[in-house]
Amino acid sequence: MKAFVTTTLVAALLLLTPGSAPADQPAADPSCTGQIHPNPGFERGTDGWEAGPRIVVLGDTTRPARTGRAYATFAGLDVTRSDLLRTTVTVPANCDLTVRFWVRTITTETSRGDYLNVGLAVTGIPPKTRFSLAFDGGPEWRQYTMSTGIAATERTATVSFLASESAGNGVTAFDVDNVTFRLS
Repeated sequence: MKAFVTTTLVAALLLLTPGSAPADQPAADPSCTGQIHPNPGFERGTDGWEAGPRIVVLGDTTRPARTGRAYATFAGLDVTRSDLLRTTVTVPANCDLTVRFWVRTITTETSRGDYLNVGLAVTGIPPKTRFSLAFDGGPEWRQYTMSTGIAATERTATVSFLASESAGNGVTAFDVDNVTFRLS
């Protein structure tokens, strides 16, 4: 009988140990850690992205990706046009989203006329252009960072890359790679 009481007491204590919860309690809020976009490096083309008709995903050995095999490019055509690449993710309550991305600029342009505007729109905050990059960004990959800040409610965050090119001023291609979406 003493063994039965001891076993029952141990089992009861295990159930009451902090960190164990009855099965009928709701699950905890999602963790504010980790990468949340399914295709940050364009390895699966434009899956998970809304892409304009002239957005190309390349795996070019003469112009290699920053990492992996692919990257998105706003291919320079020396025509007056604009193209949009964007995606939307959900940011859980009490989390901050940090977006990091890499851009490389290949150009024959000699004066400002071609741009890559990078925007971040967050629920409850007016959309804002965070970066306006021009033809003089350089042929080496450069990293940029932006974040949403923390809010008490769940929000959506839309990241957009809008390239504008002017005809007759040279050709500019903006390459984008490794667009990470990390919660903290």
